[in-house]
Amino acid sequence: MTSTTSGPEGGGATELTRLTASELAARLASGEVSAVEVTRAHLDRVEAVEPEVGAFLHVDRQEALDAARRADEDRAAGRAVSPLAGVPLALKDVFTTTDMPTTCGSKMLEGWVPPYDSTVAARLREAGVVILGKTNMDEFAMGSSTENSAFGVTHNPWDLERVPGGSGGGSSAALAAFEAPLAIGTDTGGSIRQPAAVTGTVGVKPTYGGVSRYGLVAFSSSLDQGGPCGRTVLDAAMLHEVIAGHDPMDSTSIDAPVPGVTAAAREGAAGDLRGVRVGVVREFSGEGYQQGVLDSFRTAVDTLTELGAEVVEVSCPHFEYALGAYYLIAPSECSSNLARFDAMRYGLRVGDDGDRSTEEVMSLTREQGFGAEVKRRIMLGTYALSSGYYDAYYGQAQKVRTLVSRDFAAAFERVDVLVSPTTPTTAFRIGERADDPMAMYLADLCTIPSNLAGNAAMSVPSGLAAEDGLPVGLQIMAPAMADERLYRVGAAYEAARNAAAGGALIDRVPQLEVAR
Repeated sequence: MTSTTSGPEGGGATELTRLTASELAARLASGEVSAVEVTRAHLDRVEAVEPEVGAFLHVDRQEALDAARRADEDRAAGRAVSPLAGVPLALKDVFTTTDMPTTCGSKMLEGWVPPYDSTVAARLREAGVVILGKTNMDEFAMGSSTENSAFGVTHNPWDLERVPGGSGGGSSAALAAFEAPLAIGTDTGGSIRQPAAVTGTVGVKPTYGGVSRYGLVAFSSSLDQGGPCGRTVLDAAMLHEVIAGHDPMDSTSIDAPVPGVTAAAREGAAGDLRGVRVGVVREFSGEGYQQGVLDSFRTAVDTLTELGAEVVEVSCPHFEYALGAYYLIAPSECSSNLARFDAMRYGLRVGDDGDRSTEEVMSLTREQGFGAEVKRRIMLGTYALSSGYYDAYYGQAQKVRTLVSRDFAAAFERVDVLVSPTTPTTAFRIGERADDPMAMYLADLCTIPSNLAGNAAMSVPSGLAAEDGLPVGLQIMAPAMADERLYRVGAAYEAARNAAAGGALIDRVPQLEVAR
């Protein structure tokens, strides 16, 4: 971890770090607190808990405080500011930033400072959001545990011996540890939603093309999607509206108005789901699912019914083939995208002593620069795309992708949203699945279909599993460009669950008590 932070000025989780982003926005707008005060409180929290959590790869205290001062000055001068101006945020280290390194959790890009900002980073800056730093992740977003980072493991604040999910475990852990009220992640096969589920936070995969991918270092171009992460549905909605919208720099960006997600979240919080049809995905239950996850899901479905929703069972028969299709399509695109890391233009270069050929330097660099999981997926993808195997593997996987999309289309003719568990189990122990790639891949069993189809999906906390007391997530899925449905249903469920439980799930994080 690189850092320009100074020592903590207090260190514990203050009242400010416990507030949601919407609550902070209200206090900032009223002048009750300044952006500098809010930012300093969160930087102190980062300094206090990072030795245990390891959520960040880079934090620049001075730059963050300077951004906060600019937000305060803009507000005082009456210049147009967004509702989130002055609110701190943790940014996944896969988005390019001109003032901080962008490493993608890989030795291949260690220390690399890009010459341009990603569109997401640029929009955050324009809105006055204070970027605290860059968060840890599985290398090049390939993993479900944040154990594949070249710079160390991130720990789940609910249990420091467990993973925070992946690939965006740094962002989810930062939220759960009260280091930041907002975060940005990316979701290629579940890398926003699965970490959200296992850390008791909210994570949203917008419709593919709803948030620009310009400056998002590519893993799988037809699947990658940036999105908002928060501790509440409303927080995620407010952030969604900041980063979403058409971008001419991204050829896959949707040229259409951003869905009214914040209004939908506020409407949903009233708790009335009458007229909403909810489909329970039959294929996402049974063998391989932790009992506490299934129990929590059934209780969540009962809650949706109590809120007035019409709940029916829906079959999506091709979802069971989605995992296999994904692990042909994503590695194939990864094989193509990561070919640019060749030691010739930027990033790591090994063995360039004048006596080796270009090919030898490339080989040595890739051997030392890429980790085991990245190499595994490059080899899988290269094989799937090779002569004589393309049609049998990659071509067939794309046909399955079409069938998954048709399952969604048929389901959404009957219902407004689909629901399922977000992930089959709660957070597993660090190292538990390190030598079993298939067990690791199964963490994304429920999330992958939405990436293949490109529709919108959210994970919202649904309680704690009885066996281990760890968070469980409810996944809500909506049609493409109907992201507002996620927020209406998610906010209604969140309000009802919090009322029944006597408070938000995140307030029960048992770890890091000393630092608080």
